Amino acid sequence: MAKDPRPFDVFDGGCPSREVLEHVTSRWGALTLAALSPEPARFGELRRCVDGISEKMLSQTLKALESDGLVDRQVRSTLPAHVDYVLTPAGETVADAVKALVLALYGVMPEVMRVRDTA
Repeated sequence: MAKDPRPFDVFDGGCPSREVLEHVTSRWGALTLAALSPEPARFGELRRCVDGISEKMLSQTLKALESDGLVDRQVRSTLPAHVDYVLTPAGETVADAVKALVLALYGVMPEVMRVRDTA
């Protein structure tokens, strides 16, 4: 019996999932997703949290993640009016995976540093 083809294949150069993967796994995309989890944040809060990101890059990153349906931009009409960025349910799923990757990285960093020190 033939195996059903996957609806999305990130290894296929023409698959739309590849572009989303690029947004999510870029340095700024991953850090922004992690910073938005577990709570919504304002633009300035995100910029302070993600050290080194410029306003322009944060804006581009948020727009890309919003266009992918991972982040929602919510305009609050409370005085003073402001904008919150919040993860969508799909964004929460992806942010959880990003956070798991970060924790795995933390776990191997002593070995990475040991290897780097001996190189």
